[in-house]
Amino acid sequence: MINDVRHSEWQGKRQRRLLALLPVAATLVSGFTQAAETSDTTKSDDKTDKAEVVEVVGRRISDTSMAIGTDQVSNTLAVTRDQLLSAPSGISGLKMLENLPGFNVQTDGALGLYEFGNSVSVRAFNLSQMGFVLDGIPMGRSDAFGGSPIFRYVDNENLRSVTASPGAGDVSKPSYATLGPVASYVTTMPSHKAGGMVSMTMGDDDLRRSFVKLQTGDIGGFRAYLSRSKTDSNLWRGPGSINREHIEGKAIYEFTDSYLQATYVYNDFYDYDSPTATKATFDKNYNYGYSATLPDGCISADPQVYDFNGDGSIDSNDFIPVFTGSNCTSYYKDRVNARHDKLYSLTYGTALTTDLSFKATGYYEDKIGYGISPDSYSNSLSIYQEEADAGLDVVHPRGVQYGYSGLDGDRKGITLGFDWYLGEHHLAFGTWYEDDKYHRMQLRYNHENGSADGAVLWDEVVYYRRNYHSERKTHQYYLKDTLGLMNDRLKLELGVKALDMDYSLNGYRDYDDYYIDGGSGYGPQSISANYQDFFLPMVGAVYTLNSTDQLFASYAENYALPAGADDIFSTAVETVVKPEAEEANNYELGYRTNRDTFNTSIALYYTLFKNRLVEGNVLNPATDQPESFYVNAGDSEAYGVELSGVWQPAIFKKKLYFNSNVTFNHATLKDGFDDNPAGSRLADSPLWLFNGGVTWEPSDWLVAHFSAKYTGSRYGDYAEDYKTAAYWTTSAYVDIGGPNNFGLPENVSIRFNLDNVFNTKAMAYIYSGSNYVRPLSPRTFQATLTVHF
Repeated sequence: MINDVRHSEWQGKRQRRLLALLPVAATLVSGFTQAAETSDTTKSDDKTDKAEVVEVVGRRISDTSMAIGTDQVSNTLAVTRDQLLSAPSGISGLKMLENLPGFNVQTDGALGLYEFGNSVSVRAFNLSQMGFVLDGIPMGRSDAFGGSPIFRYVDNENLRSVTASPGAGDVSKPSYATLGPVASYVTTMPSHKAGGMVSMTMGDDDLRRSFVKLQTGDIGGFRAYLSRSKTDSNLWRGPGSINREHIEGKAIYEFTDSYLQATYVYNDFYDYDSPTATKATFDKNYNYGYSATLPDGCISADPQVYDFNGDGSIDSNDFIPVFTGSNCTSYYKDRVNARHDKLYSLTYGTALTTDLSFKATGYYEDKIGYGISPDSYSNSLSIYQEEADAGLDVVHPRGVQYGYSGLDGDRKGITLGFDWYLGEHHLAFGTWYEDDKYHRMQLRYNHENGSADGAVLWDEVVYYRRNYHSERKTHQYYLKDTLGLMNDRLKLELGVKALDMDYSLNGYRDYDDYYIDGGSGYGPQSISANYQDFFLPMVGAVYTLNSTDQLFASYAENYALPAGADDIFSTAVETVVKPEAEEANNYELGYRTNRDTFNTSIALYYTLFKNRLVEGNVLNPATDQPESFYVNAGDSEAYGVELSGVWQPAIFKKKLYFNSNVTFNHATLKDGFDDNPAGSRLADSPLWLFNGGVTWEPSDWLVAHFSAKYTGSRYGDYAEDYKTAAYWTTSAYVDIGGPNNFGLPENVSIRFNLDNVFNTKAMAYIYSGSNYVRPLSPRTFQATLTVHF
């Protein structure tokens, strides 16, 4: 690749307006120079020192420099391929983040595949305020319903690394959502040798998964791979299943000083819902789920008559068997989510000169999907009557309704970047443009005979709720200068980015656009807003004390489109109050060391979050599930410590090692709002997190691992009324395969994974802003057989 080794060590930008930051940089230089005089007594050449370092090594230890963020100005940590190889087959791409300090990841099920059961919090932020990048492609918003969450676009077997900065992310990363945290997912490159792999997995909950990958090998500078996985599993509680087909392809052609790279992702996902509920509900029935059969109270009809034809006469079509039981909307077949996503990209990179390189990536994403939830006869009847009185073309409800929420859209964009080595400077500068179009519609249809088991009557719309198009147009520009001083012992990064976002929404937003008190509503609306900040600075420094130790510090300002923009702007009101953009200031100070028997990184941080939009909820009477809305909570702040590392005691001769990360995070409301007082803890933000494990490698053909995860107590709301208890959970795996002296093929391996070893019961996922939760899945076993060829 074009100067890959050299360019991987540098990433930078610069602009004249950054002169305002020079006093900060001077302070950092002064402080780190004093540290050098007191801590580095050898004064030996840095490059020579590094060459002599003996690192912690192991078959399941991530690359040391990436794992602790060597040479990074912020707390940037990674899970690299060695560690990813031990993950359970089919694990969600989001769940991989729980191996990194600071990330409170909660998922539904051992693999985290249920899309509406995922949550992440880190420092003062949650999932909607993080940025995700896949092979340089921005992933947009992370909403499970209409967004592009990372877990739809990756298979674990194809990942080379997952790198995350929980605080001040690189200004060159393209994202309109991040307020600091950025997670970069990088897939493996096609192999130079032809071959492939096949793996088969079976496990609890009738899990069946296959993965096949084929490699072309190098053919005159061209190489490629294509993989396909198929995952099918029952839900761990309640009836229904999760079904996923996933295809990934990657091809690269290298010629002279240039290359072309193309990627393709296809994801087809279909699953049934499982309910959230209060802790009291799960205390009574930990496996609480929807009904596998149509409840008895919904089978016997309450006969009514309505003149559907409007001709004044009654015929057989006018009979309405209305199902009146109180639990008629609890049938699982009316609780479905389906998604169909495709992502294409094409990258061109070239060396324009020996010191200047250029890279461009164009991408296109196409998405379509729907969700189904039932609606009760009584709720449908009241809304139907309002819309009928307003003159809308609607049909009298027959009974339980088929609640359809459809979505479609596309996202296309391009990133352009230059890297220029100019004396002691490495300048990186570029731009990103994206156009994200999204269409949502929501309405209710009749079922045949009014039963949730009846066929959908597509020509009988009972009522309309939403039908709008939204669009996000984003321009981002960045400039960064990375400067090496003091014989490269001190590295300074001075960067700035500019962000310009146009948002628009057109169409019917909600009920009041269709009707108001039996009369006409506001009608279809057109709303637009612009959010821009042309000076978002970042300054950072890393000082190499000696061959093993570094100090680092950073400061960054971030700016993002309001979280839940579609939900906010689709509130049907006469006068739209446009929310302020969310902003954050992130400060970090840290230390990292890499020794022959251990490595570690520790970071102190402070985050100020301005114009925070928090998620509240109301209970939807039709579905008996919470429904989101957003409230401006003013400012919030977080401070804490993140510590991670690996220890490989010499006494065990590199056959046994320990890994762990510990986080203390104090995240609170700085301002109060509504009935939520200032100083209250942020929802779903535990004070303490711990993740640690021990790995044993007695031979080349065996690896065994046991890990434990601790999640401290949390609150579901912002007034500290709904507390969720702390809990521990454990997992283990044994991987058998590789070189051996007893005749087994070395290209065959088998791995056994056990999740929640001691069958802990706890409330894991929290529906933020409420007392609704999801329980931790029980002990789950899987076995995976893999053959490489």
